Formats: sequence, structure tokens, C-alpha cells
Amino acid sequence: MKNLFLQETNKIKKKKKLLEDKLKVKITIKNNEVSIEGESVDKYEASIVLEAVEFGFPVETSLLLKDPEFILTKMVIKDFTNRKDSSVVKGRLIGTHGKTKNTIEKISDCKIIIKDNEVGVIGHAEDIGYATTAIANLIKGSKQSNVYNYLERINKEKKKK
Repeated sequence: MKNLFLQETNKIKKKKKLLEDKLKVKITIKNNEVSIEGESVDKYEASIVLEAVEFGFPVETSLLLKDPEFILTKMVIKDFTNRKDSSVVKGRLIGTHGKTKNTIEKISDCKIIIKDNEVGVIGHAEDIGYATTAIANLIKGSKQSNVYNYLERINKEKKKK
């Protein structure tokens, strides 16, 4: 049995049956403690998926993490900037009507969630490095157009291979 202490268990409670079926584990939730029973590999995969669900990713997106080719990365905004007002930085990451975030997701083929002072990214192992570099550059103050150009250049290089 593996125990996790999660702050947000509501989404997990709502999708518990689906998660148990897909992850091949038994999930028990008491207050903020989540117990996982099953095979070792399944428990490990389940803990990563539940961490992503708690962070704010939809269950369907979080289940991508069952595939070892997909990775969850969390970035703390404060690690990349000294700005006291993180709402400005989050605004830069999201963009007008979510355009910047959506563009980065499309070009990098990753899923991004911005929560509090953290950015969560789920993506293929090859793509996640490019997405996190783009996000870090935006946090540091690079222009959106420069970040888009960087990602498009990387995409062209990947297509040539």
C-alpha cells in the first residue's frame, strides 16, 4: 500500500472509479490521505497520475502519464524571476484570452496548467524540454514572438529528422 497526502481530493473522488479501472489499483480516500493498493508498478504510475490530477490537469490528460514516454514537470515561477508580483508573470504566460498558453501547447504538443506560483507541464519526453525552456524564457521576460519562433524552429528540426 502506498499513501499520498494531497490537498485537493475532490476531483479524485469524482473520477475514482475511472482512475481505478485505468490504473489497475484500489484507491481509498480519507480526508486528505489517499491510499493506493495494487502492484508496485501500478502504484507508482497511480501516484504520478494522482499528483497531476491534484495539480489541476484533467483526468484524461493525467492518464497519459501511464505511458513512460510522458513526463510531468512542475516549475516554480519564483525560481526564474525576482519579481514580487507573480500575477504579471502569470499574465504573460497565459496571454490575452489564453492565446500564449494555447500557442505554446499547440507548437510544443504539451499540456500546460498554471496554478498559484507554479506551472505544470505534461508532455512527451522529447517535447517537454522545449516547452519548459519556452516557459522559462517567458517568465524571464522574453517576447512572446521570440518564444514562438524558438518553438517553431525546434518543430522544423524535428520534422527533418
